[in-house]
Amino acid sequence: MNKQYDVVVVGAGPAGLSAGLYASRAKMSTLILERDKTGGQISSTEEVANYPGSIENATGPSLVARMVEQCEAFGAERLKATVTQLELDEKIKKIHTDKGIIEAKAVILAMGASPRKLGIPNEDKLTGKGVSYCATCDAEFFTDLEVVVFGGGDTALEEGMFITKFARKVTLVHRRDEFRAAKSIVEKAMKNPKMEFIYDTVPKEFIGDGIVQGVVLENKKTGAQTTLMADEDDGIMGVFVFIGYLPENTLIKEKLDLDGQGYIVTDDTMKTKIPGVFAAGDIRSKSLRQVVTAVSDGAISAVQAEKYIDAHFEE
Repeated sequence: MNKQYDVVVVGAGPAGLSAGLYASRAKMSTLILERDKTGGQISSTEEVANYPGSIENATGPSLVARMVEQCEAFGAERLKATVTQLELDEKIKKIHTDKGIIEAKAVILAMGASPRKLGIPNEDKLTGKGVSYCATCDAEFFTDLEVVVFGGGDTALEEGMFITKFARKVTLVHRRDEFRAAKSIVEKAMKNPKMEFIYDTVPKEFIGDGIVQGVVLENKKTGAQTTLMADEDDGIMGVFVFIGYLPENTLIKEKLDLDGQGYIVTDDTMKTKIPGVFAAGDIRSKSLRQVVTAVSDGAISAVQAEKYIDAHFEE
């Protein structure tokens, strides 16, 4: 595939779909690239209650489906492809993919972020075999079983409470002596009869042959190690990790300015330091990463891309 577009959007989460919608509606030829599943993180979200105007019982997949339908109605093209290299410095940008080289007058980067891993022995081997990073995706698999959750922020406690709808017991392990989550969330979690809490403790290793059967824990203050094992009658336990996210910045970390956590630095119009290159959504340095801010970023980036193209390319 070798074709030139006005705008190429890298990533098809809410930010990328919003950018694609606004760009195609402005009569710009638009391509949205996605290497994985359309919708990003929201595609595995059971309920979207804080998106303004979301209908009753709105889910992540249903919201994504409507976004995709809108994009395609205005002519945006979508392609499942892995981007391998970005050439952004020239006037015409080149996006190298496993489907060929694509050219664009403007590029909107919306690659998002991915769950941060613990980095302990057997984590990768047991991912999908008891270790998970998505409660809405996998909590049901652990119905009437025991689950361990790692983390101490809003997400960890909220997802832990969600998991109690399925698991018979949820043990939340936090590396500090108090949670970073909002007080209202902490109070609600503390009142949940299915939840127990372990403080000042970190995981050291997952135990299991093909499935998670236990986890080795270490107290940060005393150094003492203990092992949580699955109930003998169960033979398996669930482990959920909610310790933050990592920006998908591999393609651009040597090309653009990043903040201390690796997110792309932009101005309030989504412009990066390279003319014609914009960033939107979770990949961007910002104070709040939610669907509502992602779609706002996407809309702004597309409008600014249109202005850039009008100013730098003749009819």
